[in-house]
Amino acid sequence: MPHAKRTASGVLGGLVGLIGLSAIAGILVTATVTPAIAVSGYAASSAISLFDSLPGALEVDRPMEPTTIYAPTTGDADEEYYELASFYDQNREPVEYDQVSDLIYDALLSSEDPRYYEHGGIDLIGTTRALLSNAVSSGTQGGSSISQQYVKNVQVQACERDAEDQEGLEECYLEATDASGVDGYKRKLQEMRYAISIEQEYSKEQILIGYLNLANFGGSTYGIEAAAQYYFGVSSSDVNLSQAATLAGMVQNPNTYRIDLPNNEANGADNSYAQTTERRDYVLGRMLTEGVITQEQHDQAVEQPIEPNITQRQQGCAAAQGTAYFCEYVKNTILYDDRYAGTFGETTEERSDLLTRGGLEIYTTLDNDLQYQAQQTMQNNTDPSVAGMQFGATTVQLDPKTGNILSLAQNTEFSEVDGAGEGQTSLVYAGDYTHGRSTGFSAGSTYKMFTIIDWLENGRSVNEVLDARAGQTLPMTCNGQNSGPYTTNREDNFNSDGGRIDDVRTFTGLSLNTGFYAMASQLDVCEIHAVATNMGLTLGNDEALTTYPGYQNAFSIVGSMNIAPIDMATAYATVANGGVRCEPTAILRATDAAGSELEVPGADCERVLEANIAATTAYDMEAVMEPGMTGYSANVGDGIATFGKTGTHENIQSWMIQTSTAVTTATWVGNVEGGERDGQGDLFNYGLANLRYQISKENQAAANAKYGGEDFPEPDPELLEVEEKNVPDVNGMTVDEATAALQREGFRVTVGDEVPGNADQGRVESTNPSGAAPTGSLVTLNISNGEGAIEVPDVTGMTPARAVSALQDAGLQGTLGSCTQDDGARGQSVTASSPGEGEIVGDGTTVTIDWEARNCSGNDTGDDEEDGGNGGNNGRGNGNDD
Repeated sequence: MPHAKRTASGVLGGLVGLIGLSAIAGILVTATVTPAIAVSGYAASSAISLFDSLPGALEVDRPMEPTTIYAPTTGDADEEYYELASFYDQNREPVEYDQVSDLIYDALLSSEDPRYYEHGGIDLIGTTRALLSNAVSSGTQGGSSISQQYVKNVQVQACERDAEDQEGLEECYLEATDASGVDGYKRKLQEMRYAISIEQEYSKEQILIGYLNLANFGGSTYGIEAAAQYYFGVSSSDVNLSQAATLAGMVQNPNTYRIDLPNNEANGADNSYAQTTERRDYVLGRMLTEGVITQEQHDQAVEQPIEPNITQRQQGCAAAQGTAYFCEYVKNTILYDDRYAGTFGETTEERSDLLTRGGLEIYTTLDNDLQYQAQQTMQNNTDPSVAGMQFGATTVQLDPKTGNILSLAQNTEFSEVDGAGEGQTSLVYAGDYTHGRSTGFSAGSTYKMFTIIDWLENGRSVNEVLDARAGQTLPMTCNGQNSGPYTTNREDNFNSDGGRIDDVRTFTGLSLNTGFYAMASQLDVCEIHAVATNMGLTLGNDEALTTYPGYQNAFSIVGSMNIAPIDMATAYATVANGGVRCEPTAILRATDAAGSELEVPGADCERVLEANIAATTAYDMEAVMEPGMTGYSANVGDGIATFGKTGTHENIQSWMIQTSTAVTTATWVGNVEGGERDGQGDLFNYGLANLRYQISKENQAAANAKYGGEDFPEPDPELLEVEEKNVPDVNGMTVDEATAALQREGFRVTVGDEVPGNADQGRVESTNPSGAAPTGSLVTLNISNGEGAIEVPDVTGMTPARAVSALQDAGLQGTLGSCTQDDGARGQSVTASSPGEGEIVGDGTTVTIDWEARNCSGNDTGDDEEDGGNGGNNGRGNGNDD
């Protein structure tokens, strides 16, 4: 039958035992270690002082326990949670007293402390026997009660938890376990006083289960529940007699008796775990002697071979499989996100200790339905690796109203060690460096949203028409300083579109780079980046957004900077949420090892855009999802309003971000290492450029089906209207006078280059634009060099001689350029000049003229095109092919 509960005289027995043992210890010290005779008195006083400083861990601290990350079984807040992963230094799963089989208690007490319920913390008989044995021999004998062993394990646990390095751990461990010589007696006295103390504070059952939860069972396996599950694949409540005796026997020397090393020559599979079997049989014999099992039970258990069923508890996010990258994002949040400093610790070291030792339970924001869809979509459309490039893909979904991360999937196989193999990584591509140890990717045209927002914040209309044809030389400013100009070209639009004169909404739908350069020339490039910063954007390495000198400043507005996909998703979610930005969040709540709620940051939301700006931005970007526009291939087509934006950078990074009012989906597909356009890693060469559309479409469809979505608010009517004003005539004014005059009328002003001019040097020669311009337009002041200005006349169609004469009459110099032979030409005819018609140049500037003729090398040099062309015989033009 089970061991009886403690007797009423237990505590008194403990006190009497301590007095008796103290006397015995003094006699032994006197008899055997005479040179150290004073130690006995010191040992007693030392034990008392140590007793006064009893470690708090014995009273309030729990043992080191794994931290577990959970996700809800569905997206409903009230649903059950399932385990994603656990993290531990010691694999331990604490249980309550009644959750452990009586067989284990009987096996442990029979072999380790048969008088457990009779003493008050000290087994006087066993301890005295051990001390006498140690005093007369070179060996050491235990003799400690379960209470004393519990004290020792608590002290060892404190060493393991608090030691700053391995040397400190070893020193502390030796102090807690040394059983030899004078130090051994001192430690034993200290241990005894502690044992009496805990017996006064806790019940026998509390101490017993405390010991079993704390004890090591070999390697990193701690506690009876983890041991039963690890070695036999069953709960500690379901072990059989042989298993109970095996586990109870392990506590004496856990690393000797562990049965998870089948190749161990001394104690392995080949010899049927001989040492552990011998120890188990000893325990069974003690159980028989103590009368807690019958002879028949004993014999049957002895006949059974030890048959391990090793059930490894996988540690880390690899256990989360398809959800591993979300798990890693959560883990990194705990370790590195400063928002959680008050929850998990001020330093990374404190947080790491808490993660692997603190027994936390972390409940996350994951939506299991959307996560499953994201995993399936990624699996069905991508491979973990592509030969010839470091291929990557990720998709992430957010709730715009809370910032909660609903899904996060990646094409690669998760590995705790980055770069462990082809297609394996620990980097979370969707995250920034803090949350993913990744550094983001060139955002491409998804970054154009910030130009749109800045355009609207400056009162400009989405219906305003701009000249976005290639070949435009556009001024660019940064913080009011000239940083350009930039000349657009067909390559800006990947040679697929030479640009056009059109409205902003069309530029958005077509993602026309030249259109956004035209917009940026009317704004301030650094102000555009300031909009992005205000909306919470940083570089993927967590540094501030960068501004560039010269032409690179223009490139930055079309997404040359590396941004984390989750940060881009958050910016789009902000617009979908009416201008209120919510910090992306993966953790809903957390509890400590005792089950107490920890204070975690809630939905961290703040308004960063005015509602009318957000609504009009959404209206403008809905054009992207319309037929014929760049994002139409990702349009779900279910009637739920969405807006979005595509992005491509150098053909090596591609994006698709789209959002409803309920869920934002961001997808990135590209070359993780970067590369060059049309070179290695070109997505178009690999047929991978359009994957973003399919991934985005399928994931947004799942989100729309579950959460629906409302129509976006109506755009601001004032931001749909195009209001024009006359640009004041400021020619001849100083720069300051002209700037003040233009700003009074609501125009923005920048100072351009010095130009040939009739005005005094340093004064305004002209403005661009002049006449009428949209309210809020950027007006460039052209500053006179004071050297005079002449408009180049139109000389096309004239003979070269007549053109030279006309240029001279205008105060310019004419010189012949090149002739193009044309059999159909009617005499000689000027085709072009450089500088060209209408350009303003200085007095005496040389103008080069080009012409065509039937024979560029002949004598066709007549200066009267009309006569020659009509075949007249006036001695100059004879109408012949020559």
